[in-house]
Amino acid sequence: MAQEDVFKKIVSHCKEYGFVFPSSDIYDGLGAVYDYGQNGVELKNNIKQYWWQAMVLLHDNIVGIDAAIFMHPTVWKASGHVDAFNDPLIDNRDSKKRYRADVLIEDQIGKYEEKIEKEIAKARKRFGEAFDEAQFRATNGRVLEHQAKRDALHERYAKAMNDMNLEELKQIILDEEIVFKTEVGSTADGASTIYLRPETAQGIFVNYLNVQKTGRMRLPFGIAQIGKAFRNEIVARQFIFRMREFEQMEMQFFVKPGTELDWFKKWKQTRLNWHLALGFGNENYRFHDHEKLAHYANAASDIEFHMPFGFKEVEGIHSRTNFDLSQHAKYSGKKIEYFDPESNESYTPYVIETSIGVDRMFLSVMCHSFEEEKLENGETRTVLHLPAALAPTKLAILPLVKKDGLPEKAREIMDSLKFHFKCAYDEKDSIGKRYRRQDAVGTPYCITIDHDTLNDNCVTLRDRDTMKQERVSIDSLRALIEDKVSITSLLKKN
Repeated sequence: MAQEDVFKKIVSHCKEYGFVFPSSDIYDGLGAVYDYGQNGVELKNNIKQYWWQAMVLLHDNIVGIDAAIFMHPTVWKASGHVDAFNDPLIDNRDSKKRYRADVLIEDQIGKYEEKIEKEIAKARKRFGEAFDEAQFRATNGRVLEHQAKRDALHERYAKAMNDMNLEELKQIILDEEIVFKTEVGSTADGASTIYLRPETAQGIFVNYLNVQKTGRMRLPFGIAQIGKAFRNEIVARQFIFRMREFEQMEMQFFVKPGTELDWFKKWKQTRLNWHLALGFGNENYRFHDHEKLAHYANAASDIEFHMPFGFKEVEGIHSRTNFDLSQHAKYSGKKIEYFDPESNESYTPYVIETSIGVDRMFLSVMCHSFEEEKLENGETRTVLHLPAALAPTKLAILPLVKKDGLPEKAREIMDSLKFHFKCAYDEKDSIGKRYRRQDAVGTPYCITIDHDTLNDNCVTLRDRDTMKQERVSIDSLRALIEDKVSITSLLKKN
């Protein structure tokens, strides 16, 4: 099967099983914005917990903060972001709001693409296995109409952007009758502008002095943060790989000048080890060392993961020199230095940054874990081979039948285990169908409570990946499962 088709199945699976939904779905969604469902939020939280503990639990010289999204506008002037905000803007004189013209047009292109996908989804459901997507795309009238409008708009938009023809961009918005309503943002004639942060790093830099002094931190030390960031420029529409609103896990590690490149190498390997501990295979990772560096950096490298659409960046490691702290010292008028008691001197620390996108990490986990497995009996099962410690649910508790005291016994077991790891209870349909449901959401273990359980106090424990079943005592369940599904089991591999 083509990798493009595999990726489409993963996207569909995410929605069908409560991992990721299009934002505002009942209103036909919002371009490049997604919501995490009941299973998705658990997986996402587990990823964040794995990262957080790997940073602040395993390193006694790294602490965490949670900086506000809104910051003083001068922060972005100091960091150099304001000068980079050179986007084509359009004003709505009625609402006094200002919008990015390119984003409005890209949303319109996305709407045509979504209409095409909806037609295909309806046809696939109608025709089942006999559905020929390529033929449908080439012959269906509604698809051809939407595709023609999309292609014409894209060609016109691309030329206008290349020529930076602002009048043409405005005319496209008028011709397409693109409606833009009130958004969060500044008024066109506002005296003060508050930016949605494009990165979380600056919240760490402006808190350097607060953390260093109150924590009596000595170099080298790090500050970690997990938080939301925002971007305007959306070009690729690869599901949650690139979104307007996304989440970052960043750590800024402050070091003595002259030692930064040694620490850069150490953090490259430390972060790669964190990824490899998930068991996805060395062959699916590679470093991409930057030849062209940002003006503030003297070394930079990306950790890339093999997605269905190629090797893509999931994490960046950068040596940012002392640029950020020096800039904030300049613009704030505050002295931001470190007094080194060993050398009896003061200096501005250098910084090694590790930055990983939570959403991209989520996608890499889903892409690697998804499998349509052919069984010996000829059937196919859809299974997510999620690392047990990241799985939304660790154990499914299944009474064989809904009578004879089995549900009551199952609830009793659940009540004793739910304090230690997340459990699910399911008594609907045959046991086989229930196993398949748990396979599809990545639950690593299931136990079945049958009539013998009431006599021998044992249950049948099923492993998701091997489908092997064994009889175990209820008293041993916690010990058998807890270590395998805890974040600690991953941390020990780092």
